[in-house]
Amino acid sequence: MKSLIALLAATLLAAAPAALAQAWSPTRNVEIVVGSAPGGSNDKTARAVEKAIVEAKLVPVSLSVVNKPGGGSTIAFAYVRQKKADPHTLLIGTTALLTNQIVGSSTVSYEDFTPIASLFNDYVVFAVNVNSPIKTGRDLIAKLKENPQSVSIGFATALGSHNHIAAGLLAKSVGVNARNLKAIAFKGSAEAVTQVLGGHIDMVTTAAGNVANHVAEGRLRVIGVSSAKRFPGAFANVPTWKEQGANLVYGGWRAIMAPREITPAQIAYWEGVLRKVTATPEWKEDLDKNFWSDDFVGSVQFRKDLVKDYADIKAVLVDIGLARP
Repeated sequence: MKSLIALLAATLLAAAPAALAQAWSPTRNVEIVVGSAPGGSNDKTARAVEKAIVEAKLVPVSLSVVNKPGGGSTIAFAYVRQKKADPHTLLIGTTALLTNQIVGSSTVSYEDFTPIASLFNDYVVFAVNVNSPIKTGRDLIAKLKENPQSVSIGFATALGSHNHIAAGLLAKSVGVNARNLKAIAFKGSAEAVTQVLGGHIDMVTTAAGNVANHVAEGRLRVIGVSSAKRFPGAFANVPTWKEQGANLVYGGWRAIMAPREITPAQIAYWEGVLRKVTATPEWKEDLDKNFWSDDFVGSVQFRKDLVKDYADIKAVLVDIGLARP
């Protein structure tokens, strides 16, 4: 009898996640909120998720991408935070959820949201105008060592963002004080890229997918990537920073967050949908096209990772002079 009861209990526990996922589904339009302008990596993430969900018919309602740029994503974060307990609002989560609070630009914390899943990691490329005198990563290192203010560096979406951290870590790794960099924040990566194309700034640190077309068409040149190994395709000939004498491997995750106080059934539903998204041909195509690494992490583990990431990123920002201990 006891063994039968144990068997029944085990069966019920195994069925619990599926039952939770089936216990709820959205009943009206779902907003996917982005904290930057159209065209950048965050926006591309939202539209890739939307496209995969719609084409695979994974939810019974419509979806819409809502761009709320400004304040280093703080406008978008504040908008979603006020939607407490609403499972029809999703947020493209980035490391800005951590860095904004650490540098003091926002009181919004990652704890104000419900982690659903981390979708992928997005490594940073350093790109210059094709006519720039900076031909290689070693050229950039030499200029920064001579005068950190001689190179204007643009990025999205705020001081302390992961794109800024990447530039700061490069400087630190070659003995340059990162506090002395000429750093300029833009509302979106597309705007920063436009400034480099127009010759208004010297360099942009951004996601590879944001500059791939410009590189292929001969308008921009990527001089280094922050991944552990080289990218394929248009970036196959671009060396990593480690190959060029700088100890830099760093990227930023892209995730889906929901407002606080949604139910376990709602968390299970959206995590299940996102797992199905990452298995679709459309999603895999977007991963390849944008040079995103396939690193899906579910809600429970992602929640634990956020705690560690907060501590690690704070240490980096303190070290390069963007935050207080």
